[in-house]
Amino acid sequence: MNISLKNQRILVTGASRGIGRAIAKQLSDSGAEVIIHCNSRITEAEKLQAELSNPAFVEACDFSDPSQVIGFIPKLVKKYGAISGLVNNAGISKSAPDDLPTKDWIKIWQFTLQVNTTSLGILCKEFVEHALKQQNGRIVNISSRAAFRGDTTDYIAYAASKGAVVSLTRSIARHYGKQGIKAFLIAPGFTRTDMAEEILSAYGEEFALNDIALPDLTKPEDIAPMVTLLCSGLADHATGASIDINAGSYVH
Repeated sequence: MNISLKNQRILVTGASRGIGRAIAKQLSDSGAEVIIHCNSRITEAEKLQAELSNPAFVEACDFSDPSQVIGFIPKLVKKYGAISGLVNNAGISKSAPDDLPTKDWIKIWQFTLQVNTTSLGILCKEFVEHALKQQNGRIVNISSRAAFRGDTTDYIAYAASKGAVVSLTRSIARHYGKQGIKAFLIAPGFTRTDMAEEILSAYGEEFALNDIALPDLTKPEDIAPMVTLLCSGLADHATGASIDINAGSYVH
């Protein structure tokens, strides 16, 4: 199958490293013009921009600050033109042990939900408003295996934030399909990224390997092809679907 994303402009959040970086590269290799979002890692984002095979742009936005997120999509549309796809990959995973004082625990809870859920919701809302004018648009939200099976007690906030993304994605898919908007959810399991190093260092690599059905941990490059397929329009009848990419560690 030869997938062409020519004439598509796609925003990928959290694209300076890890899963987002791999997605941005695959989309670009397939012909898309990619808007590379980052928070503070502008140098890494610009390095990726230079490596991509098609025109790409770097835009910074701090998703922990709602005032920066509100209006981000309209600003990009005004600057670059119509956006055909939104890949919400940016996210954080902060440990909050259950014996942490509640006042400290709630700070991590609120910060996690702001970045992983509220900001993602704002982006989806503003993208839908834009896509309705085009009667066309695709959203791919990167959730997590944790949204479905739960997580360890120190990552409850992360699991809850990703669970909310599931309902958001399904609601968009069910309501806006006849208006040309499709929404998909990808739920990776443990993936070898910089963000995962904190968990690996705490629990050990054997902890992650013993949990999966394949001999190797998932890499960001294992997730990017599915995102490319969903952005292509070749799988539009899967709108609303949740696609597991977790090396067989959780099947539902």
